Amino acid sequence: MIETIDYLNSIIWSSWLIYLCLGAGVFFSIMTRFAQVRHFREMVRLLLSGKSSDSGISSFQALAVSLSGRVGTGNIAGVAAAIGFGGPGAVFWMWVVAFFGAATAYIESTNAQIYKEVDDEGTYRGGPAYYIEKALGQKWYAWIFALSTILACGLLLPVVQSNGIGDAFVNVFGAGASVDSFLGELSMTKVYAAVGIVLLLGFIIFGGVKRIAHFTQVVVPFMALAYIIIACSMIALHIDMLPSIFMSIISDAFTPMAGFGAAIGWGVKRGVYSNEAGQGTGPHAAAAAEVDHPAQQGLVQAFSVYIDTLFVCSATAFMILITNSYNVMPEGSSTFVVQNLAADVVINGPAFTQIAVDSVLAGFGKPFIAIALFFFAFTTVLAYYFIAENNVTYINKTIKIPALRFLLKVAIMAAVFYGTVAQPSSAWGLGDIGVGLMAWLNIIAIILIFATAKPAIKALRDYERQQKDGVSKYTFDPEKLGIKNADLWKDKL
Repeated sequence: MIETIDYLNSIIWSSWLIYLCLGAGVFFSIMTRFAQVRHFREMVRLLLSGKSSDSGISSFQALAVSLSGRVGTGNIAGVAAAIGFGGPGAVFWMWVVAFFGAATAYIESTNAQIYKEVDDEGTYRGGPAYYIEKALGQKWYAWIFALSTILACGLLLPVVQSNGIGDAFVNVFGAGASVDSFLGELSMTKVYAAVGIVLLLGFIIFGGVKRIAHFTQVVVPFMALAYIIIACSMIALHIDMLPSIFMSIISDAFTPMAGFGAAIGWGVKRGVYSNEAGQGTGPHAAAAAEVDHPAQQGLVQAFSVYIDTLFVCSATAFMILITNSYNVMPEGSSTFVVQNLAADVVINGPAFTQIAVDSVLAGFGKPFIAIALFFFAFTTVLAYYFIAENNVTYINKTIKIPALRFLLKVAIMAAVFYGTVAQPSSAWGLGDIGVGLMAWLNIIAIILIFATAKPAIKALRDYERQQKDGVSKYTFDPEKLGIKNADLWKDKL
């Protein structure tokens, strides 16, 4: 199974996808005239000013749902893996993909707002499947994306998140007794964790989208803030080392200890996995927001990429590097390039981060990271369910299968259980397949949409014009801008 997963990843995550992710970010940054920099203050203002409605959630709730998808295992275990396989230079490439990826996030999220719909229950729905059908007129492509997203977010990606929780709990409590099963020999610590996670997950996802939004808007900001406070405290205690850490990251980005391909490859792969810019997950939450103008939520979603990678991922990287709590072994090699820890410390997991915090705050680090990882990963699973359900709703517009939503709930709960007890190598491999598959389909789609209609750019220019005119309330008229099939916005006028 692991050989099959590795083979599929070698195809999906070829250098072409790496270049596509970076290239799309650079291209959209230029086309938006670096909106992610020019509108930074506006992003913050919009984040705090949105209101919800009966049909949609607020900008902040949408950001929280989106961040719950972005801030997860990738921010703790993913950063550790990027350093472990690619060296400190991989962190630089994570920053690069985040900076340029913010423009990609603006484009895809604004597209989602423009082409969103209201479902039978009066709730906003949208995402790549919707804008692919309406902007490109290619329903077959939209169906491929929808089915791929249900597979990725319903089965593959939740495995990674819950696996990080299971490993973190083992690092705190030990593996405990073992039990034989059809999945092999399982740690009872992981089994207990799996049961608890599945029960909590079932309670929330059977409560609907609004319950997911209310849960994430409380949990995500609180845990992210607590995590960053701990990281800043550790950095403050070693502030004299910070310049040398920066230098090691930058120098290793171009003269990498694990090879240039490893540094840039793992930096981009884990960067996309963490901030999800271009992957096509963020637009689902963006479409659910109640805003006066599509560009507003696009800017808010662009800001979420900064929070995820430049804040949370950087916090993890600095903690690991400042305390030298890492090993570096290029993927496929059996020789350490750098070895600061025992050889049996798992690279593809949260161990580096737990050891880093524990080395400064003895007895506190491992349980704190386990708790943080639980909340980060759990809310990410909720976001995955929300995304997969959006695509089930899209499929149900054409083929009515009443049980499909229920089957999705059961499937994601089963995936979470399996992921919690599985080995890290197979879990991360499955997750990478899911991320890569969605990224290929979505980035190609938004490039084609830009080439044929440029709806997100037209929306940005319209928003900037109204901003310059000092309007008291923003409006959006798609027909005036030459944007077709934005029926919901047309009906709003």
